[in-house]
Order: sequence, then structure tokens, then C-alpha cells
Amino acid sequence: MADISAHIEDVKRYDSSPDEAAVAGIVKYLGIALRSRDASLVSCSDDTELERVRGGFCKKKLGMGPDEAAAAVQKVCEQMKGDRNKKRVTFYYLLARNAGKLSAVA
Repeated sequence: MADISAHIEDVKRYDSSPDEAAVAGIVKYLGIALRSRDASLVSCSDDTELERVRGGFCKKKLGMGPDEAAAAVQKVCEQMKGDRNKKRVTFYYLLARNAGKLSAVA
């Protein structure tokens, strides 16, 4: 498995004691996509990108309905609005944490 320490450090900016198993599970879920800089980031200004997050991770991994997923994605975009480059692992971690579903990704 890829070294997750950099991902854990990024998550620590939002969660002082992150669930390392959840971070590792998200890294595993994303797999090879993390090798591409573009794919490793989430753009909150790109509607197509956000739809992919809602229909993919939120629906398939977290079991969210469309309205719940839209609200969750918007909340994380607000939480991370100070970051120019929103790392996908951190974004997904916050989605899962806010939904109380870290165990679903661990």
C-alpha cells in the first residue's frame, strides 16, 4: 500500500486526531487515481467534478441519497474554501466524517 503519511498530515489540518484506518481505506479506494495530480484534487467550482463525487463516493461508498450528498459536498467545499488545492483524500475523509461514516471507509 502507498505511504499514507502525507495524506494523514493533510487530514490533520481539519481533524487533529484522524482515523488512520479510514485514511488508508480512502487511499486504497482511490488507488491509481492518486498518481495523477489533477485526479488527486477536487475542484469545488467544477459542477461535473462535484457530480462525480456525489454519484460516486457519496452514493456508492457512503450510501447517501442525492440531496444528502449535495448538502454534504457543499459543506466540505465550505470547510475547505481556504485551500486552493483541495486534496481528494482529505475531501473524502471530511465527507465520511461529517456523515458519521468513517467506519464505512476504513
